[in-house]
Amino acid sequence: MKYRTFGKLDWKPSALGFGAMRLPRINNDPGQIDEPEATRMIRYAIDHGVNYVDTAYPYHRETSETFLGRALQDGYRERIKLATKLPCWKVETAEDFDRFLDEQLEKLQTNHIDFYLLHSLGAESWPKVRDLGVLHWAEGALADGRIGYLGFSFHDKVEVFQEIVDATSLWTFCQIQHNFMDVDYQAGTRGLRYAAGKGLAVVIMEPLRGGMLTQHVPPSVQQIWDSAPVRRTPADFALQWLWNQPEISLVLSGMSTMDQVVENVESAARSGPGTMSQEELAIIARVREEYEALCAIPCTACEYCLPCPSGVNIPEIFEIYNNAVMYGDEQRARMFYSWLDENQRANLCIECGECLEKCPQGIEIPDWLARAHELLCKEEEAPA
Repeated sequence: MKYRTFGKLDWKPSALGFGAMRLPRINNDPGQIDEPEATRMIRYAIDHGVNYVDTAYPYHRETSETFLGRALQDGYRERIKLATKLPCWKVETAEDFDRFLDEQLEKLQTNHIDFYLLHSLGAESWPKVRDLGVLHWAEGALADGRIGYLGFSFHDKVEVFQEIVDATSLWTFCQIQHNFMDVDYQAGTRGLRYAAGKGLAVVIMEPLRGGMLTQHVPPSVQQIWDSAPVRRTPADFALQWLWNQPEISLVLSGMSTMDQVVENVESAARSGPGTMSQEELAIIARVREEYEALCAIPCTACEYCLPCPSGVNIPEIFEIYNNAVMYGDEQRARMFYSWLDENQRANLCIECGECLEKCPQGIEIPDWLARAHELLCKEEEAPA
């Protein structure tokens, strides 16, 4: 295992962290973890040098933390740094901060959380918990030892990310979505470098875009991978691209099988900043361009089409549809579409044409909304 730096801390994290969000399931039920296999996987990773395990309150329908409390027995808890997250969307009063943390400590069978994150901060959730006094509360939790270091995970625009980074000196680290397709998405490369420049450790989530970069690779993309001077799997290419960047502290992988654990541990052992050749980086750039060429709708998310008189979230729907087409994962796209507020879905389009006058890309928006809704609402193929 290779080890990296973690911001300003005098501690070396393993290049690979174990994310406990996609553990093996029984009957494909997220709430039923296959505990013997998942325990075997986590302990294998730790035995091979992984020293950072990440979970969160809602993972596996709120069973991941309880499972980890059992899986990290027999001395494994003492061998790793444990991270979990405050479910900010569930917080209603200041008393909830202690309530959730104490519940998590009990579930995890530990007296302290090494790295505690405010989960999924953004333009709405951050002011909410901030104004309820979460930073003052966190100072107390740090002082009494229930948490070791404070951070946050993030899903929003980079400008919001920078605002949160600059909000307090209590942050030690942050967690962002990043991969070779998401260089300009959410915090992106700009946010990565901004946080690292401020001395924060940066933890990476969704390095494979939830598996979309590896599970249904289009033939035209695979042809580019096959032309690389060094043969690697798509997963190895994606992970090495991240580990090549010195600003990254560690990369989390939500592994679902032992084969994935073994492959990723072996990949991490070959990693390091500046280890990829310029030729390999050019291959990855070509793959990005090919994926973008497969994009069905040329939407740039400029939002000129908003607000829609019917409330349709046009850019979000087009992003979900494009991901389904580009990465060949309709089931995952339907899941994201189901999470979209019913008052923002494509079937509410009344074809008034107002968006057509505003779209600088000349997209036939009502037609594409109809196609998107048809694809994303095939209930017979939707996940259970």
